[in-house]
Amino acid sequence: MRTYRELFAVPEFTPLFTASGLGITAGTIEGLALGTLVFEATGSPLLSALSMFGASFSQVLGATLLMAVADRRRPRALLTAGPSLLALGVALLAVPGLPVAVTLLIILATGLVNSVAGGARWGLLLRLLPEGGYVLGRSLFGMAGGLTQIGGFAAGGVLIAFLSPRGALLVAAGLFLAAAAVTRLGLTDRPPAGTGGVSARDTWRVNRELWGTRERRRLYLALWVPNGLVVGCEALFVPYAPDAAGALFLAAALGMLLGDVTMARLVPPRLRPRLITPMRLLLAAPFLLFALPGGPPLPLAAVLALVACTGYSASLLLQEQLVARTPEDMRGQALGLQSAGTMTFQAVGATLAGGVAHWVAPGPAMGVMAAASLLVSLALTPGLVRLARTPPTPDPARSSSAPRPAS
Repeated sequence: MRTYRELFAVPEFTPLFTASGLGITAGTIEGLALGTLVFEATGSPLLSALSMFGASFSQVLGATLLMAVADRRRPRALLTAGPSLLALGVALLAVPGLPVAVTLLIILATGLVNSVAGGARWGLLLRLLPEGGYVLGRSLFGMAGGLTQIGGFAAGGVLIAFLSPRGALLVAAGLFLAAAAVTRLGLTDRPPAGTGGVSARDTWRVNRELWGTRERRRLYLALWVPNGLVVGCEALFVPYAPDAAGALFLAAALGMLLGDVTMARLVPPRLRPRLITPMRLLLAAPFLLFALPGGPPLPLAAVLALVACTGYSASLLLQEQLVARTPEDMRGQALGLQSAGTMTFQAVGATLAGGVAHWVAPGPAMGVMAAASLLVSLALTPGLVRLARTPPTPDPARSSSAPRPAS
């Protein structure tokens, strides 16, 4: 499988892709409208930011308490219930006079729902696509997600201007319901990938098993930490270039698209493991130049951001390795844990970058975050190089009595 057209020939790929796009659009409109509402009510930039991005922090709770659900409940039911619950939460957020504390609690709850839905989505994607198609499919989801977010922010601004923030929230709720309908009508009601309980204890047990091999621990750390630190660099685009931050964000998004297309379409699968280290180092290295006195001028800064963000494509290669080294009945939880951890470390990286920029200028702060990302990547490189040279083997942590995938 080498072309995006082949993906849409796979039964049920189109409704899964469509529902994801509707959910991203709804979430983007929701975040913008909610941030506007909270800032109008409190005048607090911190509370406004938390209202927009606080759900990222609660995803880690979903990964540690609920993620076993992703592999042990029917995927269509999960992917229908998820956006339905989000629609209910967004509708509640539109209620006038809602206390800020209640608003934040609802936001945290949506993060929990999103974390489980993400695990179910990526687990189902693996089951829908033929072997070797995951990188191509995930890259298309990533590219479409970035473009959809851009469109969502534009649509959110228009809706807020013409309907008010609460009106925009109700539109977002409608989009979540549309995503639920597409999933319910477009997907087959297939059995779960695995069997067993769905309690917090079950989630912890599988998480311990996922962390039980050195290979997967290295992969998770490489997926989470360096990327989160580089997101901290991007979080400083506005203070670095207040009047032209949009150009830097656009360049970064274009770099991500180019990187994903290159890895998914142009690089043969046999060469991908060799590119993990170069792309991971490329992700951070260009941002070091922002620490130079005065920083690079805007045109050069945009080019540096574009080149650096092609390095995000290393995540596709690392996910491919993670899937190959994870038993089938744990892959939904494995990918859900990866996604939730990525979101959490992005929020942590943005927070750390803001703290560093409190003491030094934005450009040097970006250099600090990039240097930290490089150091972590270099520390992980020897183990990842050995991993890339070693074909996946049966997981020794799996006992003969472990639950097997449902037929």
